[in-house]
Amino acid sequence: MQIRIINAPQDNLFDMLARRVAPHVRKWVDENPVSAMGLVQASVPDLFYFADIASKSANVMTVELFGTCPQTTTTLAVLGETSAVRAAMAAIEEASGPAF
Repeated sequence: MQIRIINAPQDNLFDMLARRVAPHVRKWVDENPVSAMGLVQASVPDLFYFADIASKSANVMTVELFGTCPQTTTTLAVLGETSAVRAAMAAIEEASGPAF
């Protein structure tokens, strides 16, 4: 699993994001403040698990990015205000330990 947080993403990053998400996510980004973008590259089951963890821990939008990842790996974007994204990403890191 790889994790990155981008603070104060620039317009070019939103252009990249727009090419890799569904229309309803583009609309959400246009209507809500996004001052940070968290990215998690993980397996498909982990993606769903981490999206659930992030959504329950903070007021963020979680979305799977379409694109160049291999079939068994995908990328989750966590979007929102900086403090919310940091809280969601911390929850993901904490939950990424052993499942049992």
